Amino acid sequence: MTSVDVLGRAIVEHALLSGSVVLRSGVRSDWYLDKYRFATRPELLRALGDRLAERARKAEPAAERLAAPALGAVALAAAASMASDLPFIIVRDEAKGYGTGNRIEGPFAPGEVVCLVEDVVTSGGALAQAVDAVRAAQLVVRHAVCVVDREQGGTDTLARLGVRLHPLYRAGDLLALRAHDAIQESRSSGAANPHG
Repeated sequence: MTSVDVLGRAIVEHALLSGSVVLRSGVRSDWYLDKYRFATRPELLRALGDRLAERARKAEPAAERLAAPALGAVALAAAASMASDLPFIIVRDEAKGYGTGNRIEGPFAPGEVVCLVEDVVTSGGALAQAVDAVRAAQLVVRHAVCVVDREQGGTDTLARLGVRLHPLYRAGDLLALRAHDAIQESRSSGAANPHG
């Protein structure tokens, strides 16, 4: 049995989906963690913001602000920002062709230390792009926090860039919890109706 806490159980219950999907990395998977199912629920978003803020403070005590790749991690970064009182910036995939034309939205000063916030990390490609953008803006990034590490190379990708990933949960633990709960439910159903 895994040691996933109440918040992790809620993520499994509300956001861990079965079925064939293609991930952003291009990899096909038979399970999907739908970040919108946890980032759009106030009770989960609040708890995740608190937990991400705590993890960011421990991982990067020198952080002067948080940084989140658009779009998926923005709600999480906003919740962590409110919980930590650290301002945050949003890192776009590319500079927009209108308005200010910024790739990074929100005020910052070159040389500031930031901690990246992400929802789910698979290969680490999206976070690697954010690291490049943040560093190109002369910000310092050494750590990233995320809700779930899918354990499919993201930690290594970031390590090659000198960034350490600090997940709240690992996919293997969440999947083990789901499997354990399914076995327990099956046993309970059998005990309730021993003659099938």
